[in-house]
This record gives sequence, structure tokens and C-alpha cells, in this order.
Amino acid sequence: MSAPLLQACLNGARSREEHPAVPIRADELAADAARAWMAGAHGVHVHPRDEDGGETVAPGACCEVVAAIKAAVRQVEVSLTTREAIDPDVERRVHAVHHWTVVPDAASVNFFEAGYAEIGAALANRGIAIEAGVSSVEDAERLAASGLARHCRRVLVEVADEEPQAAVATAAAIDEALEAALLVLPQLHHGEGRATWAVLVAAARAGRDVRIGLEDTLVLPDGRQAPGNEAMVRAASEIQRRAMSAALS
Repeated sequence: MSAPLLQACLNGARSREEHPAVPIRADELAADAARAWMAGAHGVHVHPRDEDGGETVAPGACCEVVAAIKAAVRQVEVSLTTREAIDPDVERRVHAVHHWTVVPDAASVNFFEAGYAEIGAALANRGIAIEAGVSSVEDAERLAASGLARHCRRVLVEVADEEPQAAVATAAAIDEALEAALLVLPQLHHGEGRATWAVLVAAARAGRDVRIGLEDTLVLPDGRQAPGNEAMVRAASEIQRRAMSAALS
């Protein structure tokens, strides 16, 4: 049984007002990525920021972040976002991807957003692996029909329900849809808010890849505010370790 992947989602759209440890600048993201790596993360997912702190896919900021993280910890897989909310103009996002001069290992593409096909094709053209974001059975079917699966490193099973039981059930339904569509790709599960840890525990028990970090939640499994990404990664790594131990016993 191979060890499942653990990805740290370091910042997302979070602000320092939400949590003082949210990394914003390239040097902060690099330092946090190194701490996450040492705590057990295999990869990091980051949202680069512009000079005003807003999310961006602009080549300058993205290349600075990727280069800084790789300089800090060469082995870590770096994933960027291409989400629609950063810039609803699909052509501008595609243009940005084509002008990334320091490329990430992977980038997420949400199959529930406009422009997923164009963004996916741009990433494939650059040789950047796609992380296919799906949040419903319909998204899974859209991915299967898109022809992009061969360019995907994994499927991100992104559950938006904040009620823990409902979120775990939605994730299971997406898994079934992916299997029915014969999409043989690694599946990385993650939840949001109150459902984050429930989704992670269920996924760990099923042997799935998982992610954790300040993008998804601000608290530890016991409900206490997390001091930062490193503490959450350590907690998630321990959950994975226990799940693997139980599976092997």
C-alpha cells in the first residue's frame, strides 16, 4: 500500500484579518512551504498575490512565488490556482498561463467554472499537469467528456458542503461517478470550513490523497484555532499515519 499524498493549501483567498499567519508575499509562502514540507506535506497549493495583496495569475507574481518556493525546498510539488474569481476573463487567464516563465509542477482547473477547457488546454500546451477540480457528479462527467483527463495529475474532489455528514456523502458520490466514467486518476479530497476535517478523515481511511491548510479551515481537528499551516499538516499527517496503520493491521 503506497503512502497517500498530503498537500498543504497555504493561503487561498484568505487575508491576515482572518488569520495572522496567512502567508501573502513570495518569501512568506516559501518559508511556509518549507515548514509544511518538514511537517509531512509532499506538495503545496498556493495563490500568488499582487502588490495590493489580491490574488493574481499574472506571470511576474506567479513566477516569483514558484521560484521562491523551489529555492526554499526543491523537492516539494508546487501547484498554482487558475480560479475564475481571480479574473473572469478567460482569455486573460490563458494569456497569463502562456507567459509563465517559471512553471509550477501543476495547476488547478475548476471544471465547474467557465473556461475550464481553454485553461486546461493552455496548461497542457505548457506541459503543466492539471489538477481537475470537481465538486459534483456533473463535474466528474464534464471532466470525462473533456478529453483533458490524460493531462491530469489528479482529480481534486472539492466538497463545498459545510455540513460534515453531507460533505462526506458528496465526496463518496463523486468517487463513484469517477469510477463509473473509468477515470483512473489519483483523487485528492478536501472539504471547507466545518466539514474540512470530516472529509479529510474519511478520505484518509479510504486511502485517498488529502490536503489541509489555511485556505480550507482555520482550526485544528479539536476545534482550536490553528497557529498556522505547519500545525495542521502535522495533524493531517498523523491522521494519515493512523489510517494506514489500521489498513495494514
